[in-house]
Amino acid sequence: MVGQIGFIAGDIYSHLSTVDGATLSQLKTALKQPPSMIQLAVGWLTREGKVEVVKKGSGFRVSRVD
Repeated sequence: MVGQIGFIAGDIYSHLSTVDGATLSQLKTALKQPPSMIQLAVGWLTREGKVEVVKKGSGFRVSRVD
């Protein structure tokens, strides 16, 4: 499971290099992953300081920290 989350985290990080931030829903759609896996991977990236998560309306927006 940890390996799978790590791969999805890498996919998210790569995807965020091509867009100017994305909502969790947009990440789920773009990467074709379940919401729970997106959330776990975003948490991983946040803990590593690679992304920033900001409350946006009723959801969250994820941006890469370079």
